[in-house]
Amino acid sequence: MKTIYLDYNATTPLRDEVREAIIEDLSVYGNASSMHADGRRARARVEEARKEVGALLGAAPKTITFTSGGSESNNTVFQTMRVLASDEHGAPRTGGRRGFITTGIEHPCVLNSAKYLESLGYRVNFLPVDKFGRVRMDELTCVLNEETLLVSVMMANNEIGTIQDIGQICRLAKEAGAFVHTDAVQAVGKVPVNIPDLGVDYLTMSAHKIYGPKGIGALYSGEKAPLFPLIHGGHQEDGKRAGTYNNIGILGFGKAAELAKRDLDAYGKKTNSLRLRLREGLTAGIPDITVNGHPDAVIPNTINVSFPGAEGEAILLSMDLAGIEASTGSACASGSLEPSHVLLAIGAGPELAHGSIRFSMGMGTSAEDIEYVIATLPPIIERLRKMSTLHK
Repeated sequence: MKTIYLDYNATTPLRDEVREAIIEDLSVYGNASSMHADGRRARARVEEARKEVGALLGAAPKTITFTSGGSESNNTVFQTMRVLASDEHGAPRTGGRRGFITTGIEHPCVLNSAKYLESLGYRVNFLPVDKFGRVRMDELTCVLNEETLLVSVMMANNEIGTIQDIGQICRLAKEAGAFVHTDAVQAVGKVPVNIPDLGVDYLTMSAHKIYGPKGIGALYSGEKAPLFPLIHGGHQEDGKRAGTYNNIGILGFGKAAELAKRDLDAYGKKTNSLRLRLREGLTAGIPDITVNGHPDAVIPNTINVSFPGAEGEAILLSMDLAGIEASTGSACASGSLEPSHVLLAIGAGPELAHGSIRFSMGMGTSAEDIEYVIATLPPIIERLRKMSTLHK
């Protein structure tokens, strides 16, 4: 039976060109920190990849720091801000800039970093969002003040795909004198992401979301933005991130970034067309469903649908038996019985949050795949609803 993979927001397969570049680099065994010929050869490839990653963001290579992925990048920003917001004893300052602002729909690595700081006594505001998952600018304006140190808002939500107006958020935060960070892991490679247009101080991205290898990511930090290492040790990454260079991962990341920049328009047109067809087909074929997220300000490949009267994990397992692979939410929450915090934040309620499925399409998705899903899912939902004591 054919497997239809619709979980590209969780991870993407390696593109053929990326795989070939990685295989070629396996013979480059030198340590990129070594000064001899083999070391210089390895370092040259690292720097070439840095240029490609920077070019995808419209950023200078020197502003790109390689990390192990999005979680490390996000934690590095919060650790940097914690240092800035602490007194000489490492405790929260009693004055000056010491406040943090984020949202209730962030990826867990941001949400839990913020909650950890709150538990230590730092002031943290978790902004509410509207029914589409967008930040309420009036709420942001209300909490911004002279004490605000960092505003961290993800560019595109990993579950519902809603895109935030990062440019406007950044302008408001800058007027208050705060630093701005955006987790753009789900946006980069799907929609245009240009640092000069956004104006952010920090931006996070990850290779395995753009058809690159796992275990490698990057953090953009502006030339005037402070950055303290989360991992201490050697001099790598200009002292910002210690550890032997992951040459294979970095090279694969660079190639994936180069291809993502080249194919951005084609990717957007294709996946948006597939998303709209899936939305149309499911809405027409299954009664009483809810499409979550913003109808227009959304990454092109993502649609999140709630099916009242059918439990998300049961839907997921039934689809899996039919060869369809999707998700009940973020990959990081798999195995959790808690309803999606994102859907609860947009007012979906526990039943809709428990009965939601995220379909995320990619380069390997075909029109035939989408038609198969449209034909296969209605009888699954009908069967599960008949078994449910909640569905009327």
